[in-house]
Amino acid sequence: MGKFVVTDYANGKEILKYPDHHVSMTATFDDTGITANADGKKIVPAGTIVGGGMLVDRSVKAKAANDATAEGVSRYDVDVTYGPAVGAVVIHGFVDLAKLPVQPSAEAIGVLKQITFMK
Repeated sequence: MGKFVVTDYANGKEILKYPDHHVSMTATFDDTGITANADGKKIVPAGTIVGGGMLVDRSVKAKAANDATAEGVSRYDVDVTYGPAVGAVVIHGFVDLAKLPVQPSAEAIGVLKQITFMK
């Protein structure tokens, strides 16, 4: 018997202050180091600061990078329970600080020049 996966497509949290003004790209999110939640799901939450070289080399997997290696912000939750998965990364726009799971470091803000973090 094969694996059966149920995907919930309910509306997720909107991290953008102005959703009509942004640029996002797709990236493959790394599942390494992601801890399963109470439901056994490994989720990279919307608003996670990500990077690691994915802008220069599309084969590099996006991973949490709240430092000088930051390249963007995950637009939506990404489920990596069954391995790396594709998700959206905001590389330009206005991000709502209140919607982020972890506040961006001064280093990350410094390198994410095309993202404005707003309260």
